Amino acid sequence: MKIAITGATGFLGTALVTALERQDGHALVKLSTANCDLTDADALRRFPHPSYDVIYHLAAWTRAGDFCLRHPGEQWIINQQINTNVLAWWRDRQPQAKLIAVGSSCAYDERLPLVEENYLVGQPIESLFTYAMTKRMLYAGLLALRAQFGLRYLHVVASTLYGPGYHADGREMHFIFDLMRKILGAKHGGEAVVLWGDGHQRRELIHVADFTRILLALADAVEDETVNIGAGFDHTIREFAAMICALVGYDAARIRYDESRYTGARTKLLAIEKLRRLLPAAQFTPLQDGLRQTITWMEQETDLFAPRTRTP
Repeated sequence: MKIAITGATGFLGTALVTALERQDGHALVKLSTANCDLTDADALRRFPHPSYDVIYHLAAWTRAGDFCLRHPGEQWIINQQINTNVLAWWRDRQPQAKLIAVGSSCAYDERLPLVEENYLVGQPIESLFTYAMTKRMLYAGLLALRAQFGLRYLHVVASTLYGPGYHADGREMHFIFDLMRKILGAKHGGEAVVLWGDGHQRRELIHVADFTRILLALADAVEDETVNIGAGFDHTIREFAAMICALVGYDAARIRYDESRYTGARTKLLAIEKLRRLLPAAQFTPLQDGLRQTITWMEQETDLFAPRTRTP
C-alpha cells in the first residue's frame, strides 16, 4: 500500500514507520517538519502526491508539563492550521484514502467515564483546555467530511505512550520518562528527587510497541469509529515512582513531593471495552517488563540526564 504519515519522526511516528517497514508491500512517505511545514496551506499540495491508500495523521504541536498553560494561543492557531490543512488535502487530493487520526485522552472531561461516546461531552480540564479542544475539532472535522463527502476515517484516542526511543530533544518530558530521569540521576549523581503534586494523581501507560501493533490491526479492520487505545489500568505517581526505584535500586522514601506545582489531571484512565470487543486477542507488555526496557534504554542515553524543567 501507499501510505503517508504526518509526524513521522516523533516518538509514535518512528515506531509506526519501523513497524510498517517490517511489513512487505508498503511505499511510505514520511512527513515531518524537516520536509513539510503543515502550517503552510500549500505545503502538502507542493509535496509529491500519489494516490495514497492510507494517511496516518500523528502530527501535533504540543509538549509535556505545563507547556499547554504557557502557550494556549499558539497551540490553538498552530494545531488548527495543521489539522485544517491535512483535512483539506485529504478531501481535495486524497479522497480515496482512509485517514487515521490520533486523538488525546486530555480531550475527555475527567469527571465523566472516559468512554468513546463522551469524547465531545463535557469540558476538558482548564490547564489542557486549548490543546484538548483542537483534538476535539480534529474529530469534528473527520465527522463532517465523512457526512458530506463520504470519506473514510479511523479515530483512535491514545493513552500515555512509553518505551525505548522517546525523543526528548532537550524538551520537557512526559511524566514516566521524567520519573526515570530523576530517579536514575539521583542514584548515579546524588541529585535530589522532587516531584510535582502530591503524587496521588493517577496515570495510565501503554507501551509504544503495543499501541503501534493495535493501531495497525484496527487500521485493517475498523473504519468510521473512535476507539480508545490504553492498557486498561492505572497507578498513582507514587506507585510508578516506587516501581522504578525498586528496578534501579533507589530508596523511594527519599523522594519529595512539591504540592505547590502543576499536577495536571487527577486521573486519565481510558475505558477499553470497545477495544477488547474489536480485538479480543490484543496483547499488552507487562508493565514491569516495559519499565525495565525503558530504564535500560535511558541508562544508555546519557544526554537525557542533563537538567530539565519538567517534573511530574
